[in-house]
Amino acid sequence: MLNGTLKEKLRAGKVVFGPWCVIPSAAVMNVTAAAGFDFAIIDLEHGPTSFQTAEDMARAAASAGCHPIIRLGSVHEESILKSLDIGVEGVITAHVESGEDARTAVRCCKYHPLGTRGFSPFTRAGNYSGGDIARHADIQNKKTLVGVILEGKKGIDALDDVLQTEHLDLIYIGAYDLSQALGMPGQVNHPEVRAYMESCIRKIRDAGVAAGGYVARTEADMRWMVDIGMQFITYLPDCAAIHQAFSGAVGTFKGVIGE
Repeated sequence: MLNGTLKEKLRAGKVVFGPWCVIPSAAVMNVTAAAGFDFAIIDLEHGPTSFQTAEDMARAAASAGCHPIIRLGSVHEESILKSLDIGVEGVITAHVESGEDARTAVRCCKYHPLGTRGFSPFTRAGNYSGGDIARHADIQNKKTLVGVILEGKKGIDALDDVLQTEHLDLIYIGAYDLSQALGMPGQVNHPEVRAYMESCIRKIRDAGVAAGGYVARTEADMRWMVDIGMQFITYLPDCAAIHQAFSGAVGTFKGVIGE
């Protein structure tokens, strides 16, 4: 059901759009993916999702033409291996604070000769059978998206070092952490925060890496993000989008009945 890979789309300069998914449900993922998003991030940092459920969510996303990726809370080799073996297209690791962290993430995501990912084609990623073992590593190395999230002052300060990492496809700047690092916690729309964000995005794009770093809530947010060069644009978490839609309906209904 998938047309190409998310990595190929980013390499071609396409701007992609997708939500964070924290609800551990393949059914909710399938509905979400059917809305037409380019990708969906299965959030294993903030959500209660297990790897078993994440695999079902990955199938549900892909069956609707949406590229599934996983967000992990840290650069953890075993978790990266499990994420890729269940068949997601890539991994975004949070709390990266140095170039060495970023290089470790790449190493864990890639098979030899680019990395040290544990080898097994008898997985969803390898079509279970191991029928083309010789090509499995090459296929995975080419299609797997490797992303990192820079959060807090230490992570933001490490941007130049992180940009020296080979085979890194995506850098996501945590806007809320950036606002805190600049002494304006939560003020993600403050002119100083936005100006700093813009400088980071330019630096990332100039290095030939895809950039992201904001949760788009409005059309104005989306236009600003596209205008400054972001390619990887995230939307609200699935739970927030559902709550927003349902609470709006409840508010409308209460207005109708005069409450």
